[in-house]
Amino acid sequence: MIVLRDVTYGFGGRGADRGRVRPVLEHVDARFERGGFYAVMGANGCGKTTLLRLVAGMLAPQTGSVTVEGRDVRHFAARELAQRMAFVRQQPQTDFEFSAFETVLMGRNPYQRRLQNESEEDWHIVEECMRQTNTWHLRFAMPGEMSGGELQRVMLARALAQRTPVMLLDEPISNLDIAHQFEILELLRRVNHEEGKTILLVVHDLNMALRYCDKLLLLHRGGVLFQGAIAEGLTPENIRTVFGVRAERIDSDGQPLLRLAPTTGG
Repeated sequence: MIVLRDVTYGFGGRGADRGRVRPVLEHVDARFERGGFYAVMGANGCGKTTLLRLVAGMLAPQTGSVTVEGRDVRHFAARELAQRMAFVRQQPQTDFEFSAFETVLMGRNPYQRRLQNESEEDWHIVEECMRQTNTWHLRFAMPGEMSGGELQRVMLARALAQRTPVMLLDEPISNLDIAHQFEILELLRRVNHEEGKTILLVVHDLNMALRYCDKLLLLHRGGVLFQGAIAEGLTPENIRTVFGVRAERIDSDGQPLLRLAPTTGG
């Protein structure tokens, strides 16, 4: 469904290196099948967010191509793309003056014609998505009145309200307490299983990824170290290579679990 072929992307340098491109991703080949729940993982700065932005059409590859349903992502109109993919940023925007309800309602914009008012169905979808993310009680709150975790859940509700077949989520649980992390990941697994949504989730917690995701894209030094079943990819060898820590696989009540430790000391 989503295919990256020989994708390279980098950023320009600064000072004396201005104009020189610093590659973040180099010659990346990856494929995301319809209905997969993918953990996109790797050390800081390895290109996880860049990869999501390339898939979303926010960035254009300097070499190679990104295709969605066999069509280059750059050839989609913005409205078409917004009906296919919803994107949740790592750091939610706070420089707007809309209530939480109005913010989630924006997720319905791709389906409305110019000057068209929201329908009763739109309002119903917004309420449903806010209840799913436990944000309905915040519907009248403004950005400055919400915590970072509450605002992140509102943004997730907006993405759900888009009713897209693909969701791109850049560390959506990073600002949440542990209870809400479980709550959101349970919700994502449910919409993945019941609605067949394709989910690309940037996540740092190895055990959360192992518990909820079924597929893994593991990035290392600008390339793909592993892509496939997550239980096969999160091996002690791969974890040590990418994250520089020791890992031991154990079972807890039939659930695979990783015990992590530093490579030195302890």
